[in-house]
Amino acid sequence: MPLITQLGRIAGEHNVFSSREERFCYSYDGTFHFHLPDVVVKPQNAEQVARIIKLANDNGTPVFPRGAGTGLSGGSLPVRGGIAMVLIDMDCILEIDAANQVAVVEPGVITGQLQAAVEEQGLFYPPDPGSLEVCTIGGNIAECAGGPRGVKYGVTRDYVLGLELVTPTGDLIHTGGKTIKNVTGYDLTRLIVGSEGTLGIVTKALLRLIPQPKAIKTVLAVFDDLLQASEAILNVFHSGVTPATMEIMDAEAIKCVVEQAGARLPVDSEAILLIEVDGRPAAVEEEVTAVAEACLRYQARSVETAGTPEERNRLWQARRAVSPALVKLKPTKISEDATVPRAQVPAMIRRLQQIREKYDLKLVIFGHAGDGNLHPNIIADERDAGEMTRVEAAVGEIFQAALELGGTLSGEHGIGMMKAPYMQAEFGTRGLAYMRRIKRSLDPNNILNPGKIFPE
Repeated sequence: MPLITQLGRIAGEHNVFSSREERFCYSYDGTFHFHLPDVVVKPQNAEQVARIIKLANDNGTPVFPRGAGTGLSGGSLPVRGGIAMVLIDMDCILEIDAANQVAVVEPGVITGQLQAAVEEQGLFYPPDPGSLEVCTIGGNIAECAGGPRGVKYGVTRDYVLGLELVTPTGDLIHTGGKTIKNVTGYDLTRLIVGSEGTLGIVTKALLRLIPQPKAIKTVLAVFDDLLQASEAILNVFHSGVTPATMEIMDAEAIKCVVEQAGARLPVDSEAILLIEVDGRPAAVEEEVTAVAEACLRYQARSVETAGTPEERNRLWQARRAVSPALVKLKPTKISEDATVPRAQVPAMIRRLQQIREKYDLKLVIFGHAGDGNLHPNIIADERDAGEMTRVEAAVGEIFQAALELGGTLSGEHGIGMMKAPYMQAEFGTRGLAYMRRIKRSLDPNNILNPGKIFPE
C-alpha cells in the first residue's frame, strides 16, 4: 500500500498533502535553504503521531517534525525528502494550574498566546524568542529557544518540567511531572529539550510558570562608541543589578530600523543599550537609577527611561524590527547566535568588527548582550557567488572567535544543518562520538530528523 494512502488512514486524507505546491509550503524555514519533502502530514493527536512514526520506522522513511518553521539553523528542513510532520494543529492549552504554577500545552500552541493566557491569571512564562507571535512551544522545546529575557530568567529548558513524547520507534512515553523536585533516574526531560527533534517528538509539555513582576521599567542608553557600550554592560552587573533584559544594537542596526521600519531611535549614535528591570516597584526604581549611573560612567551620552507603556512598546518594537528590516537591504540574511561569557562581549564585538572589515561584508551587530548571546547578521545575495564565499569564511571565523573566547556555537537558534560542520570544533571527536551513540541507541534506523546536529 502506498505511503500516502497509509498516512491518510492514520491522520485522515484531508491532513495529508502531496502536490508540489502543497509540499513547497513546508520546504523552507527562517534560513535561505529549501528542501522539498515527499509528503506532508498534519497529525491531530499523540496517537496519530505514534502510528506515523511506527510506520516510518518500519519503512525506513525519514520524518522531519515541524512547528511554525521560524527556525534559523535549518532544524526542521526535510533534507532527505521523506515526511514533513507538521504539528501546528495540536494547539490546545490543556490546563493552566494556578495552584502549582504549571501550564500543560500541546506542541502547536503559539508562544505569545500562551504568555497572554497565563498573564490573565497573574502568572508569567518568561521565554520570549523574537518570533514569539508565530513560533510554537514544540519548536521552542526542540531548539531550546531563549530571547531577551534569558539574562535574568533563562531559556526554555529552565521552564520544562515534564513531557509526553513519541520515541523514534513510535512508543509514547512520559518524563518529569508537576513537582518542583524530581531526581528519579536519568533526566530524560532535559535530554529531549534542545535535541532538535532528533530523539523524540513532543506531543505535550508541562511548563513551569512564575508570578508576574509587579513593575517594569525600560531604559534606553545612547552611546557614541560601540565598545564603550559593551563595557557598560559589565558595569551594570557590577552595580548589583541583574536586568530582565539587556539588548545592544550597533549603528547599522539602528540605521536600518529607522529607515526600513520607521523606528524612532537616534540615528547619529554608534550604539544603544535597551535595558529592562522588573520586580517590586521600590526595587525597580532603585535599580533604574543604578543602571543609569552605570551607563553614564561609561560615557553614555544620554540615558532615558520610558515614561509610559506606549513608549516602552515603541522601544521594543524597534528592537524586534531589526531582523525583518535587514532583509529589505539584500535578499539573503545569515543569522548567527554565537555566544560568549558575558565578560567577553567587548572582545567578541572587536572580533566581529575585524571580520566585517576583513571580508568586506555588511555585518550587523545586535543581540542579547546581557547574557553574551550576540546576533551578528550578515546581509548578502546568494546569487553572488563571490560574496557568498566570503560569507562562508566569515561565518567560520565568527564561530572560531566565539570558541576561542570560551563560548559556544549557539545560544538559542540550535545547530540544525547549518552549524553541524562546526560541532567537532566545540565538542571534539570523543564528545561528538558520545552524542552519536545516544542518537543511534534511541533511533537505530536514523529516521527522526536525520542530517541535523551531526556533521556529514
